[in-house]
This record gives sequence, structure tokens and C-alpha cells, in this order.
Amino acid sequence: MSDSNPVTGGSLFGVHGAALSLRQQRLEVLASNIANADTPHYKARDVDFHAALQRAMGESPPGTPAQTQPGHQGGITEVGPDGLVYRLPLQPSLDGNTVDAEFEKAAFARAALEYRASLSFVDGRVRKLMTAITGS
Repeated sequence: MSDSNPVTGGSLFGVHGAALSLRQQRLEVLASNIANADTPHYKARDVDFHAALQRAMGESPPGTPAQTQPGHQGGITEVGPDGLVYRLPLQPSLDGNTVDAEFEKAAFARAALEYRASLSFVDGRVRKLMTAITGS
């Protein structure tokens, strides 16, 4: 029996359908951070991929690590209403912008590789199905 949940992609694509959608969302958020690197008071955001994937799969995500000391780097200050997390800046700027352009570019490059990997899994599944259907 097939799961018809549009979020998870059903049993046809399993976790990879949901992962692909979340990875796309993360790329969009990181691109927005890069585009707003010089915007005063802009707060860098990100997607907590593992927690979002667990929610999409109907599981309860474990507790998110919190910043317990002022010196901790990369802690999460708060979760916005859209489910995005706001990162603490590694080097705060005078204009209130929390985007570290080099960090965001590296995160974007990694996220693009992860997106491509998820896309390859989905593509492989589609090719197997097409082979099963057409016999070649």
C-alpha cells in the first residue's frame, strides 16, 4: 500500500523526496543571506535540516542545541515562526547585520552538493522505475 503524503514523497521516493524539498528550501535561505550581506540589521537564517526532515517524516525531533554560554559559536538564538533558525554571528557587525559572507558561501556550496546528492537518489529511483515499466 502506498503512502500518499505529498510532503514525504510517499513510499515511492521515501525520505529522498522530503530531503530534496528541504534542501531546496535551505539553498533559497542561504542565497537570501548572501544577497543581504550588506543590508543593515539583516539576521542570517538557516534551516535546521535534520529537525525539519524529522518533522516532515512525522517524527519528533530531538532537542535543538542551545547556546548556554555567551562565548559559544554557531548557537541558535531563536526559531522564527517560519521554522527557520537565526544564527549567532561569529563576528557581529556595527550595523546589526549577522551575515558572515564567507561562511554563507561555504554553507551554500555544501548545501548545493547535498542537494545534488538527493537529486541523484531520486533520479536513480525514477530510472529504475522506467526500466521496470519499459523493460529496457
